[in-house]
Amino acid sequence: MKLLGRNHIIISVITFAILFLMNYLGNHEADKLERALMTAFAGVIGLSIGLFILNKGKNDKSPPQNFD
Repeated sequence: MKLLGRNHIIISVITFAILFLMNYLGNHEADKLERALMTAFAGVIGLSIGLFILNKGKNDKSPPQNFD
């Protein structure tokens, strides 16, 4: 999957919406909006970093030698 392509944006929006709603609806603290936004942004950033690492090794022409 291409980083910051159409599929990545769609998955990021879905991830943000799910994490935001889970944290906003399930929290009864006074700062629930801030906590929900921070958690949702952190989830999307973590997803992007994971996809970047996954995509980086996908087209590797020289794999490690004797990898067992």
